[in-house]
Amino acid sequence: MSELAEQTLYQKRIPIYPRSVKGRFRNLKYGILVLAYGVYFLLPWVRWERANAPDQAVLFDLPGRHFYIFGLSAEPQDIIWLGGLLVIAAMLLFFVTGIAGRVFCGYFCFQTLWTDVFILIERWIQGERPARIRLGKSPWNRDKLVKMTATYGLWLLTAFWTGLTFTLYWGDAPALIGQFFSGDAPFAAYATTLFLTGTTFVMAGLAREQVCTYMCPYARFQSAMFDKDTLIVAYDATRGEGQNGRRKLSKELKSREDRHAQGIGDCIECGYCVQVCPTGIDIRNGLQLQCISCALCVDACDAIMDQLHWPRGLVKYTSDTAKAGQPTRIIKPKTIGYGVVLCAAIAALTWSIMTSASYTATVEQIRQPLFVTLSDGRIQNTYEIKLNNKVTKKVTFKVEVDKLPSAELHLEGLKDRVTLNPQQRLRVLARVRMPPPGIGENQHHYEFVITPIEGIDAPPVREPTVFYTP
Repeated sequence: MSELAEQTLYQKRIPIYPRSVKGRFRNLKYGILVLAYGVYFLLPWVRWERANAPDQAVLFDLPGRHFYIFGLSAEPQDIIWLGGLLVIAAMLLFFVTGIAGRVFCGYFCFQTLWTDVFILIERWIQGERPARIRLGKSPWNRDKLVKMTATYGLWLLTAFWTGLTFTLYWGDAPALIGQFFSGDAPFAAYATTLFLTGTTFVMAGLAREQVCTYMCPYARFQSAMFDKDTLIVAYDATRGEGQNGRRKLSKELKSREDRHAQGIGDCIECGYCVQVCPTGIDIRNGLQLQCISCALCVDACDAIMDQLHWPRGLVKYTSDTAKAGQPTRIIKPKTIGYGVVLCAAIAALTWSIMTSASYTATVEQIRQPLFVTLSDGRIQNTYEIKLNNKVTKKVTFKVEVDKLPSAELHLEGLKDRVTLNPQQRLRVLARVRMPPPGIGENQHHYEFVITPIEGIDAPPVREPTVFYTP
């Protein structure tokens, strides 16, 4: 019984050998592929002059706790920016999906981009689809061993370079790559590269469509974002099937007029749309969760229609509303809602970045002891000033006290000025002394005034605090 259940519930993976295709959507995918790979692999090598960090345009410096993206510098306390970026990404995904379906999966997803390259490598070494099918079914011999070794070798090299490039974002790329191959890089660099090499090789090379079908949750919840006006890749069943179904080309069914006269549709059962599909589905069976909307089946069908001199569009981007003969609505309440939230999130993140302070200063009183009576009778309170220079230049601050007449300020080892190097954090011990008070309150409210005087043009920070007396 258990053996029967296992045979029913589990199906061994059927290898998919996508066929090459030419067309406008395939060209669009190639363009996005070149752009994405160019950005990913070249960005760590783009230089950006900095006074206090490696001259790298995009650098995530974990030991120094600074993150650089060209002219923008972020610190761990700026994690809210990452939250805003994730909200923008989510809203953009919902907004685009509501209008154009799973175009992210078909054109921009990392799984799709890397799988495309791995398939290109496979096709370059093993040949077109029929040759790869024959090679897969053939017994192991010298020719198969050479081709499979070459395929896996180039896959592994691509995966390794992918993992290593990711690692280069976390250190100075020229120095880190030299340390990596000389054996002097940190353990984390080797661990990260090895992990990403393995996952890229498996996901893009061995698993491929199974990642989209079984591992990615997007296919499951996309229906919540679809509606009748959402663009999908669809087969025109009315045109393709006619009244009596679809048939292959034959002597009697060669012209479109002859086929229509016998109630036969325009689909000639060539199977090209199935052969080019990277997930191996038949789009003629309707929308399926495996479909990533890459539109390669559209290119395939259009190519056949062009050869037959028949109109294109048997397989195309359309919507349920359009198939029913009504115009597709792009502007609708859901689209407007997603768009408003998306614009608000972009505006909020932009405002937060543009108005971020170039430095921070806080004052905390040391309460053990709360006050000290000096030998000359004066009262002393002690405070800790925390300064954080967030810009990539040296800044000098002047520290003063306000609203506390006759008070004396002493900074430990310093005068009234404190100089911080680019993006330096510093704690300064400040002692405030006053003459012995007369009869009156034992709490005196006043302010520390911390003013940048060199390096940046920014308003002073006023930190209110209390001076305690006996």
